[in-house]
Amino acid sequence: MLTRLFGHRGEDRKRLNQASRALYETIVAQARQPRLYSAFGVPDTVAGRFEMVVLHLVLLFRRLGGAGDEAQAMAQAVFDTFATDMDRSMREMGIGDLGVPKRMKAVGKSFYGRLNVYGAALANGDRASFAAALQRNLFPEDSAPPAMDGLADYAFGEAAFLGEQELPPVLDGRVVFAPANAAVAS
Repeated sequence: MLTRLFGHRGEDRKRLNQASRALYETIVAQARQPRLYSAFGVPDTVAGRFEMVVLHLVLLFRRLGGAGDEAQAMAQAVFDTFATDMDRSMREMGIGDLGVPKRMKAVGKSFYGRLNVYGAALANGDRASFAAALQRNLFPEDSAPPAMDGLADYAFGEAAFLGEQELPPVLDGRVVFAPANAAVAS
């Protein structure tokens, strides 16, 4: 049974990789929704798009959290897919072999920091802290960043929407986000 859960057999590893790739592709598609940028003030930049991918990863990981070994293995596989994509993207942007590991370390640190901060705000129902964290991450050098209350409301709505989804389809690579255009900016 543990072999099936952790995907050590070739067939199970292939299933896990396919499902994690499908989940990651869904996250990226959701993170590219134009409404996130036009209605919620997310900068349409490489950094802004990175933040939206990370936000949706955090939301998925919240859904998978505490759901057992198979869900934990899936979360790790999705993270690995994300890391591979970030590595590839950096190389496509011209970052050399010596610079990629340093930047990947920063990506990992950024991801886990956001996972902790966003996760705590979601767990505590603290939209104000969530919005403040979004401001810091999306506008790190802006002394007067725009309000992120609408994006925080969107994230809380997505977390609830994901929480209602049955786990087996998610573990098979099928997750659904609410359309970003259904959300209303505050």
